[in-house]
Amino acid sequence: MKLHELTYVEGARHTKKRIGRGTGSGHGKTAGRGMKGQNSRSGGGVRPGFEGGQTTIFRRLPKRGFTNHTRKEYSIINLEMLNRFEDGSDVTPELLMQSGLAKQVKTGIKILGVGTLEKKLNVTAHKFSKSAIEAIEKAGGSVTVL
Repeated sequence: MKLHELTYVEGARHTKKRIGRGTGSGHGKTAGRGMKGQNSRSGGGVRPGFEGGQTTIFRRLPKRGFTNHTRKEYSIINLEMLNRFEDGSDVTPELLMQSGLAKQVKTGIKILGVGTLEKKLNVTAHKFSKSAIEAIEKAGGSVTVL
């Protein structure tokens, strides 16, 4: 068997129903839309979610929760991730983006004190946890808040 010899299984494909092509076609005159009513008209039909005038489900259900539009979301970097940089280097948000540690800078980058830092680094970020500041300074590095 070759690629150009492949065919569909019997009954897998159906020919398109050609409606409104005369009475002899079996789908002429009203073209399968019935006699009268909203759905028989051009442009007829109801919007999604319409329940015939009954109050719709999304209006019957209670509203819950709240979205804070002024919420600040930070990209989180753990201390142990910073060990990949060379000793004495300056770690900036741009460098974190290039290295792939921060996928996207949302409101900013926050450094957390998870893990241990074995290298002396000068870290620049938008926020730091207290434990991260202590660990960076203990390793001999410096912290700069943007």
